[in-house]
Amino acid sequence: MKLDVSKINLSFGNKKILNNISFECSTGDIIGVFGRNGSGKSSLLKTIFGTIKANEILIKIDYKSIPKEKVISDKLIAYLPQNTFLPKEKKVRDIIPLFFSKSKDQEKIFYDTKIASFEKQKIGTLSIGELRYLEILLIGNLNHPFLLLDEPFSMVEPNYIKIISDLLLKLKQEKGIIITDHYYNDVLKITNLNFILKDGEKFPIQSKSDLMKYNYLSKK
Repeated sequence: MKLDVSKINLSFGNKKILNNISFECSTGDIIGVFGRNGSGKSSLLKTIFGTIKANEILIKIDYKSIPKEKVISDKLIAYLPQNTFLPKEKKVRDIIPLFFSKSKDQEKIFYDTKIASFEKQKIGTLSIGELRYLEILLIGNLNHPFLLLDEPFSMVEPNYIKIISDLLLKLKQEKGIIITDHYYNDVLKITNLNFILKDGEKFPIQSKSDLMKYNYLSKK
């Protein structure tokens, strides 16, 4: 499948955040979005998902225009925010049926070796890595063909960065994934396309040297 987002324009008051941003994401893609704090990375994901109202945005899936309100209602795009969306007092094993009604779908999560090791714990007791892995596993096993992930590696312990990276590489076989994160080395290891947002504009990124070129990284 192919997601085509174009003419994304977003302003907050007189401040232009996104200026005519366009890009495509197909099944098998993991696209990395870079940018300094305040550059519009999270806002980009939220405008695509629909939780921020853009001044203008066009969304097509397989060349068919999709009304903004259909993105969520038709389960086309799933979104992982920076902050957890799971209730801290519930146990992991009680969360899974909230996402999947069929037992065969629940089993994919319950029988995951990592989940099995902490399924009896409450959400609030999980490490950041365990929590992020659970969240991505949950939304990644929904039927949505495209995933938007906002800082999935942030503050995650190193062993779980590798585990989450492997999960994303597995999910991309059936999904298109767009990811933002400041952990640029980990992002570059798994992405096949990258761009940076700077002053509301979009610029292609091929390597770490391009991140220096656009002053995302210092030149040392």
